[in-house]
Amino acid sequence: MEHGADIDVAVVGGGQAGLAVGYHLRRTGLEYLILDDAPAPGGAWPLYWDSLRLFSPAEHSPLPGWWMPEQPGEPFPTAGHVADYFAAYEERYGLPVRRPVRVREVRPQGARLAVRARTAEGPREWRARAVVSATGTWSRPHTPDLPGRGRFGGLQLHAADYRRPDAFAGMRVAVVGGGNSAAQILAELSGVAETLWAARREPRLMTDDVDGRVLFDVATRAAAARREGVRGDGVADLGDIVMVPPVRQARDRGVLKAHPMFERLTAKGPVWSDGQEWECDAIVWCTGFSPALEHLAPMVEPGADGTVPTDGTRSLADPRLHLVGYGDWTGPASATIIGAGMAAKKAVKEIKALLQG
Repeated sequence: MEHGADIDVAVVGGGQAGLAVGYHLRRTGLEYLILDDAPAPGGAWPLYWDSLRLFSPAEHSPLPGWWMPEQPGEPFPTAGHVADYFAAYEERYGLPVRRPVRVREVRPQGARLAVRARTAEGPREWRARAVVSATGTWSRPHTPDLPGRGRFGGLQLHAADYRRPDAFAGMRVAVVGGGNSAAQILAELSGVAETLWAARREPRLMTDDVDGRVLFDVATRAAAARREGVRGDGVADLGDIVMVPPVRQARDRGVLKAHPMFERLTAKGPVWSDGQEWECDAIVWCTGFSPALEHLAPMVEPGADGTVPTDGTRSLADPRLHLVGYGDWTGPASATIIGAGMAAKKAVKEIKALLQG
């Protein structure tokens, strides 16, 4: 294994959270690297389905330091526009991103943390005084293990693998899940296929005036209330589905009507507890993701929900380890672009205090 020089901070992941951490680290004077396993900039955004839209206008979805440029003709930017913005952001700030680097494990090694990875040149190790994990969730899609899932004879794919509706034209398609991914994909597929929406509980549609700006503000206020020992209304109190234009249009067409979750699958399709069946050609599982934390196994053990104990972004298992961008448990709305920036700022402040005293 090739060994690298000692560094102050290793950031694992070069998506929105990793870039935000890098922006704040560049102001500290600490030596750092961003290690990204993707072949090109953009984080997970180049992998999203083609029609995905942000919940907010560009001017309300910035990484720290530089506003996202507007996308002509698109009030809610596409995934491709976001990926281009991330690439330009890296270049603008000269962030030291190394790719493709697949970090396999982070483990304590005396006064430092050994970051062991596989690169195009072979195995490599860095020794860091602190590590920020910013690997997100996209690489860990979750699909429920329902009875009969292996028997279904049609096409099954997760939202992580869905790209565009063309291949589903004329089919009968079940879309499973109660969140925004399900609503956006259902809205699109319903234009070319016969669709059925199934969810564990009735999805709640937010009012038309709620977008990412409102969600971030609500999440921030709720976090402040929790710090004061008071329960504040969180994002979940607003509903489940943000009414971006395609979803709003689907609602107006009467498409957004969810059925209860089915109990099992047969070779032909879903079956509910009352025996009702719905034959279909394909199922799209919009059933969420788990945090991608395999590289941290030598240091922390995720609970049943996939999270690990933290105080804000700082791991309770080792103060040299911070986690950014995985969801509210690592900072209010930290899985969003603007929220990742706020969480990154807090993490870097604590790392600087730890390393520079």
